[in-house]
Amino acid sequence: MKTELPYLRTYPESLQDQARQLLGEGQLGAVLLRKYPQPHAVRSDKALYDYAAELKARHLRNAGTVNKVVFDSKIHVVRHALGLHTSVSRVQGNRLAAKHEIRVAAMFKQGPDEFLRMIVVHELAHLREKDHDKAFYKLCEHMEPQYHQYEFDVRLYLTHLEHAGERLWAVE
Repeated sequence: MKTELPYLRTYPESLQDQARQLLGEGQLGAVLLRKYPQPHAVRSDKALYDYAAELKARHLRNAGTVNKVVFDSKIHVVRHALGLHTSVSRVQGNRLAAKHEIRVAAMFKQGPDEFLRMIVVHELAHLREKDHDKAFYKLCEHMEPQYHQYEFDVRLYLTHLEHAGERLWAVE
C-alpha cells in the first residue's frame, strides 16, 4: 500500500513516488538539508515585519499597507495554511480604512530563507489578488521566480515532519 502524502497530492505521481522512496530510505530530510543548509536569520516579529516590508517595497509599492506581520503559534499547518493574510475594513468618518495583517506559522521561525520568502510572497500577493488563480500565481512568480520550486520543497518538508517528526533547522 502506498504511503499517503497529503501535502503532495496535487503533484504528479512520479514526484510522489520519488518522495515516498526518499521517505522509505530515511533520506528526505538529508536531501532538504543539502539543498537548504542554512536557516534564515529572522527571529522576531519586528524582523519579520521588516522582511515583509522590504519585499513589499520592492515589488508592490502601490498595494495596500501591511499593518502587522507576525509569527503565529496558533496556525496549525494541517488545518489552515503556512500563513494567513487578513484584511479588516472599518468606517472611519466618511472613508473606509483597511488593515492588513500577515501571520506566518511559527514553525517557520526555524527554516531556510527560501521557505520564509515563499510564504511571505504568497501572503503579500493577496494584497492585490484575493483568489488563488492564474493572476495570483503570476504575481507570486514575479516577486519570487523560484516560487513554485520553494512551495514544492516546503511541502516536502511538511511531509518529512509528518513522517519523521524532526525539525531540520532547529536554532538554539
